[in-house]
Amino acid sequence: MAFDSLSQKLGEVFKKLRGKGKLSESDVKQAMREVKLALLEADVNFKVVKNFIGKISERAVGQEVMESLTPGQQVIKIVNEELTNLMGAEQSKINFSPSGITIIMLIGLQGSGKTTTCGKLGNLFLKQGKRPLLVAADVYRPAAIKQLQVVGEKLDLPVFSLGQQNPVDISKAALEHAKKHGNDVLLIDTAGRLHIDNELMDELNNIKEVIRPDEILLVVDSMTGQDAVNVAENFNNELNLTGIILTKLDGDTRGGAALSVKAVTGCPIKYIGVGEKLDNLEPFYPDRMASRILGMGDVLTLIDKATSAIDLEKAKQMEQKLRTQTFDLNDFLEQLTQIKKMGSLDQILNMIPGFSSQKLKGVDLDEKDLVHVEAIISSMTFEERKNPVIINGSRRKRIAAGSGTSIQEVNRLLKQYEQTRKMIKRVTDMDKGRKKGRSKFPFIGF
Repeated sequence: MAFDSLSQKLGEVFKKLRGKGKLSESDVKQAMREVKLALLEADVNFKVVKNFIGKISERAVGQEVMESLTPGQQVIKIVNEELTNLMGAEQSKINFSPSGITIIMLIGLQGSGKTTTCGKLGNLFLKQGKRPLLVAADVYRPAAIKQLQVVGEKLDLPVFSLGQQNPVDISKAALEHAKKHGNDVLLIDTAGRLHIDNELMDELNNIKEVIRPDEILLVVDSMTGQDAVNVAENFNNELNLTGIILTKLDGDTRGGAALSVKAVTGCPIKYIGVGEKLDNLEPFYPDRMASRILGMGDVLTLIDKATSAIDLEKAKQMEQKLRTQTFDLNDFLEQLTQIKKMGSLDQILNMIPGFSSQKLKGVDLDEKDLVHVEAIISSMTFEERKNPVIINGSRRKRIAAGSGTSIQEVNRLLKQYEQTRKMIKRVTDMDKGRKKGRSKFPFIGF
């Protein structure tokens, strides 16, 4: 996950600061040297690091911090605030047209994930009640048009294409099509190149001149680190970007692009790609990202994910089943499905304060374990899920064979289920004497 290495190193620096009752100026200078090194190793732009450290140092040696009862926490608070400011201070939203069609140009180099991001963005707008139209204006890359059409089919989004015609003409025709068919957002997937050249810029400027987009969003691969910032700077100089979308932030990226791009270009990060699935695109919140980097979690994003993934009516039914001790393996499978909708376990745990991939290195979070559990339960009959006590030796052998797992894995799941059932019974028994109306199972729905 992005920022894991940086988070670990910053955590070590702040741990030293927390252990001191009072901070001297030399303590702050030593901490800032370590923070500076951690940022440079994360591939953050040198000028950005220098300016960032200067601001923190100036605030950290102030009277308010030095005389504080918890100076270490005060320094962490300052770093959190400056990190947030570095990435844009507050969320930058899409500038939707109050009337008519909102036109968004998506631009970027080849391999940045632009075409897939076009579909992801359309999917996001569709969930917000918009009526987006995807436009295939990349007529040079082999299969680019077909790729966008496949993405559109998967998401049930319309795709406008005129084959290999001039991209400017395609964009003009798409706008007319949108007006006739009631689409209120136009997402234009423009051509990319292996590198920036004059021909590419001329084409993009011609499209911009003709359709006058409300937003020009640059899609950049965060895995390219400092190169991503250089690309953003060059595109911004030519086209006056309104925002940036960083892809592959779920990968093993050092995070330098996210921390540098706003400061270098002045363009806000509007969205981040956090996975390959077509719903793995999130609005970018600088304050939430700063909290993640500092190991404070991101509860608000976790709540957003839970709200969109959890069926409230089913959650109420589940709570009732737990109260009446009728929770079975069918319910367990339902809960597992809802958790999977929220993303990978690694992503979810990184949003919980106090958790991080580094802290959980000794814990096995293999996603295959969840797949195996799902396969085992799916291989059971409905009656076996309702009443697992009937699962004898021969049934376990059949279930293992049907799920492609071992009898030991089946036994382990049944044992875990029984332990969970006993724990729920104890909680329920203890809760019987409590005041009515209080939440008894706050963890339901996760």
